[in-house]
Amino acid sequence: MAESLSVSSDAKVETTIPVTLARRSYEIIIGENLLAHAALRLDDLLPAARYAVVSDENVAPLHLADMKRNLQEQGLFLGEVIVPPGESSKCFSQLEKVCEQLLDLGVERGDCIIALGGGVVGDLAGFAASILRRGVNLVQMPTSLLAQVDSSVGGKTGIDTPQGKNLIGTFHQPALVLADLDVLGTLPERQLLAGYAEIAKYGLINDPEFFDWLGDNWRAVLNGEPEARLHAVATSCKSKAAIVEEDEKEVSGARALLNLGHTFGHALEAYTGYSDRLLHGEAIAIGMVLAFRYSAEQEICASEDAGRVERHFDLVGLPTAIKHIEGGGPSAAEMLRLMSQDKKVQAGQLALVLARGIGSAYLERDVDMDELTDFLKRECGSQ
Repeated sequence: MAESLSVSSDAKVETTIPVTLARRSYEIIIGENLLAHAALRLDDLLPAARYAVVSDENVAPLHLADMKRNLQEQGLFLGEVIVPPGESSKCFSQLEKVCEQLLDLGVERGDCIIALGGGVVGDLAGFAASILRRGVNLVQMPTSLLAQVDSSVGGKTGIDTPQGKNLIGTFHQPALVLADLDVLGTLPERQLLAGYAEIAKYGLINDPEFFDWLGDNWRAVLNGEPEARLHAVATSCKSKAAIVEEDEKEVSGARALLNLGHTFGHALEAYTGYSDRLLHGEAIAIGMVLAFRYSAEQEICASEDAGRVERHFDLVGLPTAIKHIEGGGPSAAEMLRLMSQDKKVQAGQLALVLARGIGSAYLERDVDMDELTDFLKRECGSQ
């Protein structure tokens, strides 16, 4: 499949990006006014399926009604499951409730679960789809900027534990990702900024020209200018799709590059209890700045590049240091303890995604723990 542009019946431009994974291949469709006509598209995709929607208490009142009505008109709607909003819903108790409610709705092996929401809903509903009746179909309909450019693509699902983020989960590819740009208009500014951090990540990993473009166009992206936002979301999805195609289940290490800043960031999220004190994208912004700053201290990348990353996030309005966390951050010792739960740890050895420069990330498995400890003592303001 090749990336394509098309114009729908109501003159809205759509971009289609393929994720080519043999029998698990699917499309990411990005455009405007997609949810309103989702039922017809879904009926073509999985003709024999019925649909159960998983959403949360914030998203459902905004976006569920039209989809529910359209699915009902096609005779495809099984029902909805609504979960509390926020990262705290990614837990065993909510997973159990979601699975039991889906079974009560009569979901069968040939049916499909729609994840209508942000990254929390996508991860939770995706996990439920992967284990319900040993696996049912999944369609991701991400309603946050962060979910549209990151968590809805690639098939990762999971829940959090006190030990760390996403430590329990599966790989379960969706049958379709439908990213409706119109729904982003309901997002608070803080949520948009959190999503922007993941957009910038793709430039920092392997696309310096995209990071340059963001330097000139970040305001247009955040302000919702259609062409700029479409370009940012599509470029991000295309970048992630290429990495997922190369390393679907993080075997070769290529997919680990998507975790730039995440070892630091996930530790900060765990420390703050996955609360509104620190959103995922905010934690990743801090984590990426730390990754570049540590790379510069190790003389792996130029200090000018590290400074440029920090200045960009600061200009956009994202936090760039542990001291920016509401209520304060962890000690260096606590930070190291939480980082040790990272999924990239092998034989007790911590690995970090570092950078040789903007657009040149790589996985470093030979991390000097004494030097990292000294770095974290300075960053955390603790000895």
